[in-house]
Amino acid sequence: MSIFLNKDNKVIVQGITGGEGTKHTALMLKAGTNVVGGVNARKAGTTVTHKDKDGNDIELPVFGSVAEAIEKTGADTSIAFVPPKFSKDAIIEAIDAEIPLLVVITEGVPVQDTAYAWAYNVDKGAKTRIIGPNCPGIITPEESLVGITPANITGKGPIGLVSKSGTLTYQMMYELRDLGFSTAIGIGGDPVIGTTHIDAIEAFEKDPDTKVIVMIGEIGGDAEERAADYIKANVSKPVVGYVAGFTAPEGKTMGHAGAIVSGSSGTAQAKKEALEAAGVKVGKTPSETAKLARELYENL
Repeated sequence: MSIFLNKDNKVIVQGITGGEGTKHTALMLKAGTNVVGGVNARKAGTTVTHKDKDGNDIELPVFGSVAEAIEKTGADTSIAFVPPKFSKDAIIEAIDAEIPLLVVITEGVPVQDTAYAWAYNVDKGAKTRIIGPNCPGIITPEESLVGITPANITGKGPIGLVSKSGTLTYQMMYELRDLGFSTAIGIGGDPVIGTTHIDAIEAFEKDPDTKVIVMIGEIGGDAEERAADYIKANVSKPVVGYVAGFTAPEGKTMGHAGAIVSGSSGTAQAKKEALEAAGVKVGKTPSETAKLARELYENL
């Protein structure tokens, strides 16, 4: 089992002919993802050549729109490798086409654009689950990768991972590679994102093959505190947490646009305390967090 993504998802790539789109389409295909085509209005009607996971040449059609790609291929998932200034239009196009899952990798999308797109999706009935922006995407090991996570870190297993940070997603997968993962999802660290810790944790709670949930947060905002409240009220599975940014100076923006601390709100310590009050074990380092997750799994 998995959440949001499995081997049956049919994936299109918005921006398939660009540099990032070309590189990561190749890597997703190598990981076994069922990529069925791409979108670039200027190159509609052409094809791009790639290799499937067995090394055989395949031709992927390029369509003029997401709606056309869905109509011709039955696609149910899209990943957008589109520059920041065009990302809003790409997201709106996918929402209008009612694609069930959209992953937005792009970093640097203006917050007002993501806020508009999020509100637009809600107004349209929230038929599209958006992951991102500014994220590594989602991977169900040995089945499908929609994003930029290295697919060779780990295999299938009982750990469900949701993380604000891309690099910490990879590190946690590496630390727990001997156990493996049901699904690992990087939700992104921007102030406005499509899928939250709570969304992922709710899905992991319902997934019978996810036995332990690992959530990685970082300073800024109150997403982790809200997740703590949700866990306390709704989650029966063991949850392990890590919060990046214990040494960050107050009032200084750190890396992600959302990682700014004002007063005690949004500090790593405040998040740690909220999670621990909800019964979540919180590691001081990624390695300690992985150790806690391993111990919890072994004691099930």
